[in-house]
Formats: sequence, structure tokens, C-alpha cells
Amino acid sequence: MTAIAVTGHLDLSDRTVPLVREELRALLAPHRAAGLTGLSCLAPGADSLFAEEVLAAGGRLVAVLPSARYRRWLAEPDRPRYDRLLGRAAEVVVLPHREQSDAAYQAANAELLRRADLVVAVWDGRPGRGLGGTADMVATARRAGVPVRVVWPDGSARQAA
Repeated sequence: MTAIAVTGHLDLSDRTVPLVREELRALLAPHRAAGLTGLSCLAPGADSLFAEEVLAAGGRLVAVLPSARYRRWLAEPDRPRYDRLLGRAAEVVVLPHREQSDAAYQAANAELLRRADLVVAVWDGRPGRGLGGTADMVATARRAGVPVRVVWPDGSARQAA
């Protein structure tokens, strides 16, 4: 059994989504035979793309939710995808935070790392904007000795702010 956690940007550009999806598909393919478990917070962007590819590969999805009210944080257009993925998760872990916060995201990252054999980071390599984000998760995983595979195909970009 191989457990792979994801971290990554929420704001992938439209042209980046198929590039990342293709690379995730290729990355997950060798793990299918060994029994694949994907660990995701199901956030928009990288987390949801990863969760979809885990399910498409026949893997087991574990949703790690940073807080009890996580869904309320999501924009209305992102909720149907989240609900669909949550409904397909084999296991749902809801952390004991009431609302979203740096502490809630750090706790989610810690839970992902506790369970992961590998972290996939859909990351542009830039410094993070705060605790619990992609750069923080990558640094924490590396300090913990958990292998990190960065996915950022040529031509990838984040949405303009």
C-alpha cells in the first residue's frame, strides 16, 4: 500500500489544469498495483485535481478536513466538486478546529504527513504566504524525511491576482 498526500496551489490557471492533471496521472500510474491511497484536503485547485486522479486510478481517497466548517470556506462554485469528492472518500478525517486558521491548516498538514509515504506538491517553487500553505508543507515534509515530488509542468502558471 502506498499513501500519497497532496499539497498545492488553489489558483491554477486554466491552461495549467490539464498539464498538472496529465503529470499527476503519470505519477500515480505505477502505484495502482501496490494499492494506492490518496490523502487530500479537497481544496479547489491541486487538491481536487489530485483527488480526482486518485479515484480515476482506482485508488482509495482519504479526505483530511482542517476544520468542522471547512465547506463554508469554499466559494459557492467549488462546493459541488467538493461534495462529490467527499462523497467518494473511503475515509473522512475532520480535525478539531471550528474555523479555518493557520493552526487548522498546519494540523491538516501534520495529519497528511503522519499518514504519507510521499508528498506530491503542485508548486511553483516560490516562497509561501503563510503557515500551512504549500511552501510550508514542502519544508515540513522535507524536515520530517518524507519524500516530496514537485509537479509544475513547463507552461504552468497561477491565475493572475
